Amino acid sequence: MALLTAIAVAIFAADQIVKQIVVTNMSEGETISVIDGVLQWHFVRNSGAAFSMASGQTWLLTIVAVAVVIAVAVLARKIHSARWATVFGLVLGGALGNLFDRLFREPGFFRGHVIDYISTPWLIPAIYNIADMAIVFGMIAFVLLTILDVQLDGTRPKRLKKGEAEASSETEAAKATDTEDDRKARGEAA
Repeated sequence: MALLTAIAVAIFAADQIVKQIVVTNMSEGETISVIDGVLQWHFVRNSGAAFSMASGQTWLLTIVAVAVVIAVAVLARKIHSARWATVFGLVLGGALGNLFDRLFREPGFFRGHVIDYISTPWLIPAIYNIADMAIVFGMIAFVLLTILDVQLDGTRPKRLKKGEAEASSETEAAKATDTEDDRKARGEAA
């Protein structure tokens, strides 16, 4: 739980510090080229979600963010794996970063707009922030750990090797089609 908390706090702090630097030093709509055609800072206030979907639905997105924070807090006690702690730390830190904006930034409490400033036009046509990146990386890792069947305690259920799985399924199939005479012939109880 300490790793999850440390990652969440680090993401939240980095996100809010950089957002404050952007708000203090840039005008809304201003673009600064960092690496020509590859990376630029472009300051926008986003009232919606990714790609400005659900614009004007800040209250709904705030509720979703609160639900994510509560879900991670509930699950945190069950996490005994550094990999899962990292995943949930990234998601929690990102959710808190954007939730803070929605609660405390203009135009007002519970209606605040998220500060976005990172633009990579060659990659995706979106403007995002550190919190968004943490959420995306956390969710990619979530999917990978789920596919790999890694449990919250870090273990993976034992899997039968291919030959063992085939033999096991053949045995089960044979037992399912056995008659009472077959079982008696093998000396098994009916």
